[in-house]
Amino acid sequence: MISKLAAYVILGINTEGKKEVLTIQVADNQSSKYRLSILNKLKNRGVKDILILCADGLTGIKEAIAATFPKTEYQRCIVHQVRNTLKYVPDKDRKAFATDLKTIYQAPDEKKALVAFDRVTEKWA
Repeated sequence: MISKLAAYVILGINTEGKKEVLTIQVADNQSSKYRLSILNKLKNRGVKDILILCADGLTGIKEAIAATFPKTEYQRCIVHQVRNTLKYVPDKDRKAFATDLKTIYQAPDEKKALVAFDRVTEKWA
């Protein structure tokens, strides 16, 4: 028997820059109420603050963050951003566009990313 389940893996980076697995939760589905419950459990376990939460763009995630950790900045993960962007690019151009897009988000600093952004925008406008 095959079952579809949602797995939530919550990673944190502590003040020393070390990654830590804060929790792994498995649910029957993906719901905004469940995401809220996960964040509440983290808060109850002693997580005091989250600087940036990087996640997919599922419905209710921003509201769940605002309810539990109101000072947290939400950022959509790069994988989901790229996937969403590529759906607007014709199939024949996707590989070349994705290669150019990488020059922006893999740039070593903001200045170089802006230069790459201008180059990609000019090429693909």
